[in-house]
Amino acid sequence: MKILFIADIFGKPGRNAVLSKLPSLREELGADFVVANGENAASGAGITTNIAEKMLAGGVDVITSGNHIWRQKDIIPFLDKSDRIIRPANYLPANPGRGWTVAAAQGERLAVVNLSGNLYIGAPRGAFQVIDHTLAKIPKDIKIILVDMHAEATSEKVALGHYLDGRVTAVVGTHTHVQTADEKILPGGTAYITDAGMTGPHNSVIGVDKEIIIRHFLTQMPVRFEVADDDVWIEGALIEAGAGGKAKTISRLQTSA
Repeated sequence: MKILFIADIFGKPGRNAVLSKLPSLREELGADFVVANGENAASGAGITTNIAEKMLAGGVDVITSGNHIWRQKDIIPFLDKSDRIIRPANYLPANPGRGWTVAAAQGERLAVVNLSGNLYIGAPRGAFQVIDHTLAKIPKDIKIILVDMHAEATSEKVALGHYLDGRVTAVVGTHTHVQTADEKILPGGTAYITDAGMTGPHNSVIGVDKEIIIRHFLTQMPVRFEVADDDVWIEGALIEAGAGGKAKTISRLQTSA
């Protein structure tokens, strides 16, 4: 099975790129299943129900998220309603939504798990303290498991990859919006990349109008972020899972929109 992971969708440019190119991209890559991180899809902060529904109707199978999931209040009821959008599993159990989900493709079931880092972005519970309990809940017959680790610190993501090596199909890092060149298959058969990048405007400062951010650094005064719109790319990773859920290959995706 081939799983296409689409990195952090940033604002309207990122959304439009996914909706316009995903059908042809999916066919070109032979992707059987698509996971997309949508936590920046609404003006660069959060996701709305309307945007989530459009993404799911447009070819995304499961949406993951991160630290901005609560920014758009109207998504909260949808998190409880739909099992195709998830929030970090190490948020509080009483929080809306779920931290993992099960879906099907090519006659096989697979699981998607979302986690948030603790260093610098302060998830309420530790990812390492929660992941074993989360994996234990996944039905034993499901062998293909993808984990989206939404974290700032590279050390936290690298450590989680090694901790889960051999127990999940892939650990894909998100959040920094800068794609790393360390994609690999770990010794136990888990595909890993520290950050899958950003789907959105790259003539920017991680998605935001660059002049606004430069002005902020020069003046140290508050600024209102605005989504840039130039040089839009789709980034992510393509993972091929083999027998028993072990990863066979992982490759970075970078394609102009």
